[in-house]
Amino acid sequence: MASRFGGYLPRVRTDLVDSLAEAFVANGLRVAVAESLTCGRIASALGAGHDTADWLAGGVVAYASDVKFELLGVEPGPVITAACARQLAEGVERLLRADVAVGVTGCGGPEPEEGQPPGTVFIAVRLAARTIERTYEFDGGPEAVLDQTVESALRLVREALDGMETGA
Repeated sequence: MASRFGGYLPRVRTDLVDSLAEAFVANGLRVAVAESLTCGRIASALGAGHDTADWLAGGVVAYASDVKFELLGVEPGPVITAACARQLAEGVERLLRADVAVGVTGCGGPEPEEGQPPGTVFIAVRLAARTIERTYEFDGGPEAVLDQTVESALRLVREALDGMETGA
């Protein structure tokens, strides 16, 4: 699939990114991401969408635990948890004054971390004071886990937007 950026982005469906961009513009939504595991890949994928200056507030790559704790308000403790993903989304929502916020953390592998097996990923999306959280168990090596995480995060944002539009 063609990409505006090259690199790993051909693995991300540009039609999904474009549909998100259209929804953000149509609804006047400002988007922000807080990424640990993906280290900025979700923001890069979103940045390939149309009219990003109108809706993409930015992102925080919070790879180090102290950045999660001090900048984004994550409670100290294990950081490969659903609670951390939720707190990352809440923190970046507040920090960047976003309407839609994504928080992602997980274990990409190849070794377990914090008792979590490789491929364990937690994603949270906040929209309209509501949070959708998902836990995933992806297969493959670190690159495959990252690709699946980016795609799943974008799909979860789409799910949140669809819920907003239907009132669910």
